[in-house]
Amino acid sequence: MTVQKSKVSAASGRSGTAAVPGGPAPEDRGPIAVVGLACRLPGAPAPADFWRVLRDGEDRVGPPPESRRTAPGGTDLGSAPAGYLDRVDTFDAAFFGIAPREAQAMDPQQRLILELSWEALEHAGIVPAALKDSSTAVFASSMWDDYAELSVLRGAEALGPHAFTGTRRAMLANRVSYTLGLTGPSLTVDTGQSSSLVAVHLACESLRRGEATAALVGGVNLILGPGSAATSAGMGALSPSGRCHTFDARADGYVRGEGGAVLVLKPLARALADGDTVHCVIRGSAVNNDGGGDSLGAPRRRAQEDVLRLAHERAGTAPETVQYVELHGTGTPVGDPVEAAALGAVLGAARPAGDPLRVGSVKTNVGHLESAAGIVGLLKVILSIGGGELPPSLHYAEANPGIPLDTLNLRVQTERCPWPEREVTPLAGVSSFGLGGTNCHVVVGGFERNEEPRPESPEPKLVAWPLSGVSEGAVREGAVRLGGFVGGSGVGVGDVGWSLAVSRSGFRHRAVVV
Repeated sequence: MTVQKSKVSAASGRSGTAAVPGGPAPEDRGPIAVVGLACRLPGAPAPADFWRVLRDGEDRVGPPPESRRTAPGGTDLGSAPAGYLDRVDTFDAAFFGIAPREAQAMDPQQRLILELSWEALEHAGIVPAALKDSSTAVFASSMWDDYAELSVLRGAEALGPHAFTGTRRAMLANRVSYTLGLTGPSLTVDTGQSSSLVAVHLACESLRRGEATAALVGGVNLILGPGSAATSAGMGALSPSGRCHTFDARADGYVRGEGGAVLVLKPLARALADGDTVHCVIRGSAVNNDGGGDSLGAPRRRAQEDVLRLAHERAGTAPETVQYVELHGTGTPVGDPVEAAALGAVLGAARPAGDPLRVGSVKTNVGHLESAAGIVGLLKVILSIGGGELPPSLHYAEANPGIPLDTLNLRVQTERCPWPEREVTPLAGVSSFGLGGTNCHVVVGGFERNEEPRPESPEPKLVAWPLSGVSEGAVREGAVRLGGFVGGSGVGVGDVGWSLAVSRSGFRHRAVVV
């Protein structure tokens, strides 16, 4: 639940229901604003829950819940540790106007990104219906086809008329565009483990070129069958100890994770004109490839250095001003030393001696979300900037012998603390590297709107809270969730009423609480 302040200046023209007409001039290299967030992660069904997991240093990796032990079609998932969601088999098809038979044929990753896209728009204060026929783009990411493989195993029963659109990765973004009636670019990105951060880069470039007026960008990753796990294990990438020991001497591979995240992006100028809440800005980004290393799957230090330099060149930022980098940080004995060496050469060496660059990895909390890993790392940075704190990176005790942290001028962030250098605007980086050599780095900055403080208005004596849903049960459930939210949030009843009235869709079944 997101509540927008109802005391909005008339100059902003903010109605909560406006679409995003017009767009930036082509090749506008200005910052891109993040105006909406949504996530579904282990132990964290929403961004506020994810921030709690990060701040408290929670380890959400463990054996699969009992309800997840058996995959669709009766395939046993076993007991391998991972960052699991509690449920992946629930979906309100009627809410999205999808027939039950079609919903059954849909990969749960399609269902998840639909839900997250809706939640991210509402978090941004945008009524999804207001975007119909707008040039809003969708950039999604995924890399596994577990559900398609299970559908083949289930035979003719599962291979009906909706099997193609339900199981093809290409449809992940198209499903969102079709459901919401969006006409901007719509594509699913697969560059392996760097997919979702590459999707962020492509979305920002699309906005800067004027192809799109706003963008939904996200990644999802679900463990639905034994195929993807067997492939990862066969490559020798999975940790026998069942944890990601990023930059640690115990690094022996990664543990998998599942879930997803979606962000709403706009050019900063457009976001300010629309009166949006700006959670942070993407200053610049870059993508490259290793271009040939020791093997197709081996990382290359020079390419990682190049992508760091190019990202900062495009962002117009000096490497020495970066205060934190969210690592790719899988905890592999080969990948970690290469990443550390590249960071030390480009960022660590630019900093004063004795003032090391702080680094960490969200994979130590929720596992490696593979195609969604990059955007989860970006979400961690966004929440950290908003919260003014750096959360701890877990499972670190002793530096990997191949990572001389002092020489590289790096420091693993092992405890929660205030954001460093609080007197200047926060600046951070996020890295993500694909197994085939596609590297991506994003430069993220804080943002503070310079506004005259508005006087607080007294709470009205009577406020109408409009509720609606696709069924009577949905209205009741929504009322229960709203009651639980406002009970301890401290938000004003007028702000709640305003948000319900102007930033929520109206459905057939309705009720009003006064």
